[in-house]
Amino acid sequence: LLSELLMNAFLFFSVLEFAVGILVNAFIFLVNFRDLVRRQPLSHCDLVLLSLSLTRLVLHGLLFLKAIQLTHFQRIRDPLSFSYQTIIVLWMIVHQAGLWLTTCLSLLYCSKIVHFSHAFLLRAASWISRKIPQMLLGAVVLSCVCTLLCLWDFFSGSRFSAVTRLLTNNSTELNLNIAKLSFFHSFLFCSLAFIPSFLLFLVSSGMLVFSLGRHMRMMRAETRGSRDPSLEAHTRALRSLVSFFCLYVLSLSAALVSMPLLTLWHSKVGVMVCIGIMAACPSGHAVILISGNAKLRRAVDSILLWAKSSFRVRMDHKADPRTPDLC
Repeated sequence: LLSELLMNAFLFFSVLEFAVGILVNAFIFLVNFRDLVRRQPLSHCDLVLLSLSLTRLVLHGLLFLKAIQLTHFQRIRDPLSFSYQTIIVLWMIVHQAGLWLTTCLSLLYCSKIVHFSHAFLLRAASWISRKIPQMLLGAVVLSCVCTLLCLWDFFSGSRFSAVTRLLTNNSTELNLNIAKLSFFHSFLFCSLAFIPSFLLFLVSSGMLVFSLGRHMRMMRAETRGSRDPSLEAHTRALRSLVSFFCLYVLSLSAALVSMPLLTLWHSKVGVMVCIGIMAACPSGHAVILISGNAKLRRAVDSILLWAKSSFRVRMDHKADPRTPDLC
């Protein structure tokens, strides 16, 4: 009875997290896609947010499939099914694509906000601010290359496990250990592909932190007022990047911890907690992105204003149904 209650509670929270994640990321996608359909010019930041929200919609779909697979199809002490392994590998790939896109966003913030004094850095910042569409295309190409490598490693490992099972017919425990080792290898191989984009993200974010410190020292020296557009731009960019860094590390740590919890310690409750953390992190960052983007904030305000006026009109009609319409 307790395990059934835990399953139902986990599914309820999974559906709730899936709905919130789809809602906030679909909102970011639709606001920018509407401008694209209307042939209105998209800024480079909007283009990155459009791509990032699309990858996170796929990410939430995979996590929801993972939750259903865990509760209904994957027995905790059985070997990991091929479908469950495939969902995990696809999640790693989409998560990596999202990291590349966030790195592009970090580089864009760095090139737009940080004031460089060195000639090479100045030219690099100018080049980055003009080449964001090409960088997005490069991120897609790199993600595709990493996808092919991860899938090749995953399927070659699956073939190796199948061959060893045929050669060792009577050793069930040996076959299980070989299958676990093969999947761990694929999981770690996909995890290594995060390193280049993560290092770029750390470098660009570190430059923003350094620039903010230098700007604060200049403000104290010049005794400026509290309203400073450059300081506000620094603060918004750093809020977005620092929150992503914390949530990304938390999400990746949950993904790494979930593997031994599932295959070695057979703790389904621990895996459920890890999946919940992995689903909450991209939703939280999407909310922070909305709060830090002027166009998205205006769209939220217009939706709230429309909802408030519609609710008020409905309440007025309920209070006096005989009141004729003005239009």
